[in-house]
Amino acid sequence: MRRRNFLVSGAALAVLRPEGVSAAEGSFEITRTEAEWRAMLTDTEYAVMREEETERPFTSPLNDEKRAGVFHCKGCDLPLYDAKTKFDSGTGWPSFYDSLPDAIETKQDRKLLFYVRTECHCRRCGSHLGHIFDDGPEPTGKRHCLNGVSLTFTPQNA
Repeated sequence: MRRRNFLVSGAALAVLRPEGVSAAEGSFEITRTEAEWRAMLTDTEYAVMREEETERPFTSPLNDEKRAGVFHCKGCDLPLYDAKTKFDSGTGWPSFYDSLPDAIETKQDRKLLFYVRTECHCRRCGSHLGHIFDDGPEPTGKRHCLNGVSLTFTPQNA
C-alpha cells in the first residue's frame, strides 16, 4: 500500500511540476542551432541561457558593476537594461527595477512546486535572463534578478 501511494504521489508531482519550455524553443528574430549556441557559450552560460538554469549567487563580476552604461544580452547583444536602473538587492545577482523598452519578454515559471515565478528572456534571441519579483524599489516595485552570465556590459562613452 505504501509503495503504491508513493508511486501515485510521484506521478502527481510530475504533473504539478512540468519542466516547461526551454529558452531554446520558440520563435525568435535571432536563432541558432544547439551546436552554434554551444560553440559560442561556456557550459555555464549555455545551462543558464538555453536551459534556464541559475548561476550561483555572488559569482558574477557584473553584480558589483557600478559605472554608467548599458547591459546587453550575451546571446545577441540586444540592449536590455540601463545601469541607471541597477540596484544592490543583496541577493548576489545583478538586480534592476526596470528593463529598456521592448527588450524582454516574460513567461510563468512553474518549475518549483506550488510556487509560480515570472521568468524573463531576451525578446530577440530567447536567452534566459532570470526572474522578476515584486520586492524591488520605486518607481516600479519590481526586482529583475538576473544571471550575470547572460549579460555583457558596455560602459557609457566606450
